Amino acid sequence: MSLFHPHSCSNPFISVSTDSGANPTAGTNSSNDLCFKDSKQRIKKMFNQIELSVSSYDTAWVAMVPSPTSHRNPCFPACLNWLLDNQLPNGSWGPYRPHPLLIKDTLSSTLACVLALRRWGVGEEHMTKGLRFIESHFCSASDESQLTPIGFDIIFSGMVEYARDLNLNLPLRSTDIDVLFHKRDLQLRRENSKGREAYLAYVSEGIGKHQDWEMVMKYQRKNGSLFNSPSATAATLSHLPNSGCLHYLTALLDKFENAVPTLHPFHVFPRLCMLETVESLGIGQHFREEITSVLDETYRCWLQGEEEIFLDLPTCALAFRILRVNGYDVSSEALAGFAEEHFFNSLGGYLKDLDAVVELFRASQMIIHPNEQLLEKHISWTSHFLKQELSNTSKCAYKHKQNIMQKVNDALEFPPYASLERLVYRRNIVNYDVDDIRMLKSSYSSLSIGNKDFLRLAVEDFNACQSIYREELKQLERWVREKRLDKLKFARQKLAYCYFSAAATLCSPELSDARLTWAKNGVLTTVVDDFFDVGGSEDELLNLIQLVEKQDLDVSIDCCSEEVEIIYSALDNTISETGEKAIAWQGRNIKTHVSEIWLDLLRSMLQEAQWSKEKAVPTVEEYMRNGYISFALGPIILPALYFVGPRLSEAVVKSGEYSLLFRHVSTCGRLLNDIHSFKRESMEGKLNAVSLHIIHGTNSVTEDNVNQELKHLIEERRRELHRLVLQKNDSIVPRQCKELFWKMSKVLHLFYMKDDGFTSHEMANAVNAVIYEPILVDQL
Repeated sequence: MSLFHPHSCSNPFISVSTDSGANPTAGTNSSNDLCFKDSKQRIKKMFNQIELSVSSYDTAWVAMVPSPTSHRNPCFPACLNWLLDNQLPNGSWGPYRPHPLLIKDTLSSTLACVLALRRWGVGEEHMTKGLRFIESHFCSASDESQLTPIGFDIIFSGMVEYARDLNLNLPLRSTDIDVLFHKRDLQLRRENSKGREAYLAYVSEGIGKHQDWEMVMKYQRKNGSLFNSPSATAATLSHLPNSGCLHYLTALLDKFENAVPTLHPFHVFPRLCMLETVESLGIGQHFREEITSVLDETYRCWLQGEEEIFLDLPTCALAFRILRVNGYDVSSEALAGFAEEHFFNSLGGYLKDLDAVVELFRASQMIIHPNEQLLEKHISWTSHFLKQELSNTSKCAYKHKQNIMQKVNDALEFPPYASLERLVYRRNIVNYDVDDIRMLKSSYSSLSIGNKDFLRLAVEDFNACQSIYREELKQLERWVREKRLDKLKFARQKLAYCYFSAAATLCSPELSDARLTWAKNGVLTTVVDDFFDVGGSEDELLNLIQLVEKQDLDVSIDCCSEEVEIIYSALDNTISETGEKAIAWQGRNIKTHVSEIWLDLLRSMLQEAQWSKEKAVPTVEEYMRNGYISFALGPIILPALYFVGPRLSEAVVKSGEYSLLFRHVSTCGRLLNDIHSFKRESMEGKLNAVSLHIIHGTNSVTEDNVNQELKHLIEERRRELHRLVLQKNDSIVPRQCKELFWKMSKVLHLFYMKDDGFTSHEMANAVNAVIYEPILVDQL
């Protein structure tokens, strides 16, 4: 990790908008291609070199530490020299990136630097200019609209008191000083708790000679620091000789030479943030080697129990979620120390750290084992806390607060099991903040967390892929017309929706065959479902099945109606085309397997049609044994598996793991559909899983009871599906293929997430967002 001065690499504010009239070929000319490559190279370098802004505030406190051999000399004179060399023209020290909401931060940093110079009797002119800045900007110290450093009321008042001890006259009115001390006293008199104790230890420099230093030492870490905070550690060492504190600060200066950040070590979290950023913006495919390196290093740190992970909630939760989603074996017990009662007795809990709670909430949704009640409890209290904070927060005009609350809202509104990649990418691009300034006791920023290169690359990639999607959709529209599917009056026309579900999940340009196969079979399953439901007679249904069974027939003779001819011709052509296309991917023709998949579906639909005609009432078990197939995911998912990369042998396709993945996702889909269609199908005299549970249950069984039972079953199957997808050991189905089952599960959960389903208006907006509306970003 290295330090940087933010003014040398400043990120101007970027506003993001969408415009359906934008140029869809953005990124295709040579200039944009070069810019694309340059951005990629800079990001690759960032993975290996974490840069964090220097903290003049923390550097000042380190500069105040006296030498252990002579209290008349500074222990770290290089820091003192840095202060003399880095005062800003306006007399201040602090954030090098001017920001109207960081005046409190600048006041705190400037006063700390003035105190350090006064402590050692140097820089008279620097002090004069610094005091002049404080005098002219002091009104901001009481401005509630300012971004406030942690502990500002205590620390700034403590520094004013320390100035008195140094006989430094501050250009402040006594009434203003009294107000400061009153605010400090109110904070110091708050009700005692362990969280408050940790907070008071963290802001030790503001309490100074009044501090209980033995209490503070309870929070010393293995690296010798207090909370990984150079300022708190320096203040402790100034009052209480301690070899651990001295070692930490000495090592810090050995690494950074003459200035320090506000937080150290800070290595695991920013690298995980980079990984999270490139994945969440849809550009992870450009950095696979770097991502693997971060994952492996993080897992090594996890296994070694490093404090940087396990003593910091955001880092631990983020590491747990990212490692688990990438198939690493991590136990949820690592999050046991962040139970509700423990959290609110910690520094983060006392400060109501929303970022930390959001990370824990998201991590806790990664339940894949039936015995992870700990994560269930975390979901309960974190969701309640976040909803409460969201409802208590009025609309704020300040971007910093808006970004945090947007993050909270997204976490609550878009569960990971119902989030489609392409919609997630777009939302994250639109909300991405390249000017991401974070606040502890002083502000800090990192190129690894907020950076224009991430946004530039993401926008170019999104728009380039979108142009591909539009061409593929045009190709599919021609296919529908050529196959005369638009002539079938009984059939719903759902091409855009079928292709949307493919493009929103199978995003990479090279997956064109998979997307087209997925979409074509999605259209055909809709047509066939409507044919079996309302469009065809029993003779026509049987005729269609016989045609698919025999194949290689003369459709003009063997088809009993025009509708059967249209459907069979489209089916036969698509099955043959899929089989031949697979040769390039699999080295063999898969036509026989695709035919079997379609026959399984047609026979299951015929069974339902016969039950309906005969007014038969199957058992729940009989219905589900047939119903998970008749839900019609087989022709959509299973042929597409052959076009995502890995070769699938006959042994894999016939394995229990393969069958179980399909059964779980199809069962989820069948039950989700039946819950949402129960009232409509009941009025039409049709049976489904809900009505059958009521029929075969006791008299006390109600629709609500059954719905709750089925929702619990859906949750169990979804988690088991996710476990199988993430499982590495004893798995023969390639991860890329298993991902398709999970992607389809997410499509289903999104469509059925609301009680009234995914409305046509919402669907139209989603289709436009993924396929038709490019993203425009100003000031790139």
